[in-house]
Amino acid sequence: MYKSIIGPVLGLTVAAIAIGAMAQSKPIAYPAKGQSSAQQQKDDGYCYSWAKSNTGIDPAAVAAAPPPPSGPAVGGGERVGGAARGAAGGAVIGAITGDAGKGAAVGAVAGTMVGGSRARQNQRNVQANAQAQSQGAMDTYYRAYGACMAGRGYSIK
Repeated sequence: MYKSIIGPVLGLTVAAIAIGAMAQSKPIAYPAKGQSSAQQQKDDGYCYSWAKSNTGIDPAAVAAAPPPPSGPAVGGGERVGGAARGAAGGAVIGAITGDAGKGAAVGAVAGTMVGGSRARQNQRNVQANAQAQSQGAMDTYYRAYGACMAGRGYSIK
């Protein structure tokens, strides 16, 4: 019973963390030492490049990263595996009641449905993990960017 609950709860927890983390965005730099707008733009460009080279993270590439694959072809064989397990179990039950073939057919259908459910849950977990990794990379980049701008005399929030 607990095994069937843990997967969805874990997936929702990861998704909630990822959504909460996504609320963070580029730090806001206030010119605390009276820097001009032109100087701020220059410093912003420098810190963008510095943070990119020091973290190895390019915010433009992270934003343009393709989403994980989805659709009926994705599933890792959960449907086939579920059908096979269902057919085997259905055949055993069907043999007890006198019709192993009918039991196997019913079991295969039920197993395919369970496998499809597993495939969808796995896909949601993959998407949540990819989103969390992307946000983690951006957090690292923004910390470096903020440190650079603070070092150049800006107040960072």
